Amino acid sequence: MTEIKPRLISAIFAKFDRLSDPVLAIYSQMVRVLTAATLFYVAYTDFHQFIIRNELVLVLAGLFLLYAVLSGEWTQLHWHIGFAALMSAIMVYYYSQKLMAGGDVKLLAVAFLWTGPLYALPFAVVLTIFMCAYIVLVKFGWANAQRVHGSARIPLAPSIAGALIVLFAAKLAA
Repeated sequence: MTEIKPRLISAIFAKFDRLSDPVLAIYSQMVRVLTAATLFYVAYTDFHQFIIRNELVLVLAGLFLLYAVLSGEWTQLHWHIGFAALMSAIMVYYYSQKLMAGGDVKLLAVAFLWTGPLYALPFAVVLTIFMCAYIVLVKFGWANAQRVHGSARIPLAPSIAGALIVLFAAKLAA
């Protein structure tokens, strides 16, 4: 049984060996662009409706798997999945305390799937900057917030999307 798994994995990825590395690099960047477009749409809908659709979260997760295969990062897939699972477990506590909405937890789980443990800290720093900027915009009345039981809730998807897109651009420039 242990011999079948390596053969299966090598058979699956054998067809990608026939493609040249520049072609795979172009395809992987196209997946990033498609992911950024999806993130913009998720941010737009959350900004206006305070809703993050499950289908879009699944699309983002699927795009990551496609990106991992095309970019060669599939060898690190277990680290990305494990880290996203760990962060999800932590965020479930905040969800149970009603400090985070369910859509935000799911979107952040997918965002941590994309970042993995290596880029989680830069992502968190940029995410914090975007969240603080959004709070300032709400204070000046330039952005909307939802009032729930006397406190304001902001949509996190615009900040998450912005931080992840900045991370994509930083990785592209590196």
